[in-house]
This record gives sequence, structure tokens and C-alpha cells, in this order.
Amino acid sequence: MRKILIATAAIGALSLAACSQKTQDSTEAAATSAADDMTDTMGAMATGAANTVDDASDAMAGAADDAGDAVKDAAADAKDAAENTADAAQKAASDVTDAMADHVNGDKKAN
Repeated sequence: MRKILIATAAIGALSLAACSQKTQDSTEAAATSAADDMTDTMGAMATGAANTVDDASDAMAGAADDAGDAVKDAAADAKDAAENTADAAQKAASDVTDAMADHVNGDKKAN
């Protein structure tokens, strides 16, 4: 029985030795293919990330330009409002001065 087990083990070992080169070639081809796929995927991901960063940078630059324009417009509007307020205050002061002068000079309409 012992001889049968040794013979079976020897046949199994020879079978494995004969298949191992094919198996090794198959394994090597699969590993190379997986590495190529990973390289392609990583390259595509890197390109996508770079494009996303470029798009975000462009969007931020556009937003900064828009914000700058909005600040300029708001400053111009504030300047116009201040000038209008000053003009109205000056007219009101002039009207009060005229009314006081009329009152002091005896104009009955001012009473």
C-alpha cells in the first residue's frame, strides 16, 4: 500500500510540474493585464482630477471677478445715495433759511 501512495504522490507531483509553467504563464499574463488596467484607470482618474481642479479654478476666478464688479457697483450706488442725501439736506437747509427770513421780515404767510 505504501508503494501505491508513493506512486500516486509521484504522479501528482509530475502533473503539477507539467502544469506549473502554463499556470505561471497564465498568472503572469493576468498580473500584467491587471497592472495595465490599473495604470489606465489611475491615469484616467488623474486626468479627471486635474480637469476638475481646472474647472474649479476657472469658476473661482469668475466668482471673484463677479464679486469685484458687485463691490464696485455697490460703492457707486452708495456714492450716488450720499450725494443725493447731501443735496436734499442742502435744499432743506435753504428752505428753512428762507422760511426764517420770511418770518423775521414780517411776511404774514410765513406765520
